[in-house]
Amino acid sequence: MYIPKYYKVTDINEITEFVQTNSFGTIVTTVQGKPIAAHVPLLFNQQGEDYYITGHLAYGNPLWKTLETSENVLVIYQGPHAYISSSWYEHENVPTWNYQSVHIYGTASLLNEQELKQDLTLLLQKYENHRENPVLWEKLSPKLLEKELKGIVGFKIKVQEIQAAYKLSQNRNETDYLNIVDRLEKEGHYDSSQMAEVMKKNMEK
Repeated sequence: MYIPKYYKVTDINEITEFVQTNSFGTIVTTVQGKPIAAHVPLLFNQQGEDYYITGHLAYGNPLWKTLETSENVLVIYQGPHAYISSSWYEHENVPTWNYQSVHIYGTASLLNEQELKQDLTLLLQKYENHRENPVLWEKLSPKLLEKELKGIVGFKIKVQEIQAAYKLSQNRNETDYLNIVDRLEKEGHYDSSQMAEVMKKNMEK
């Protein structure tokens, strides 16, 4: 991913928080030179000094068969993004787009049944624990779980390289920056509002 110096992020704690918040990622592998992709919920965790991405795919999804045969697997995480009009600047310029994105490269392997069960347990905890009637692994019937497990394949990606870009108008002066935030808030669009919040938090660093 092309990342100008203004927008490069290297803090692993910041990146970890980002991918855990924006955890519905895109996995990209190749088949005979042709890229293929899948969009799946993922977990990001640390084991010792290494970082791993885990998840699962439907057995019918051909991508899982390419995980162990692909030399590199790419996982893309996308955060808030918004169009930035150059009419919001003090001086003449061209429009652009603000965004947050993380690309992670790694090597993949498949999970055994016990590892898959552990991963699904953690996934349910992450997305269900805060709900009124949480659907947790231990609450589901063994018969249903056995049936569902037959239809999915778990995987683990050992992280080899992380590329992170937060394009948040960092190259603009304070007047332009504050005006961009104000205009984004007035857009009345969800993505614009999200980007405005991200930019305000960036000012606090």
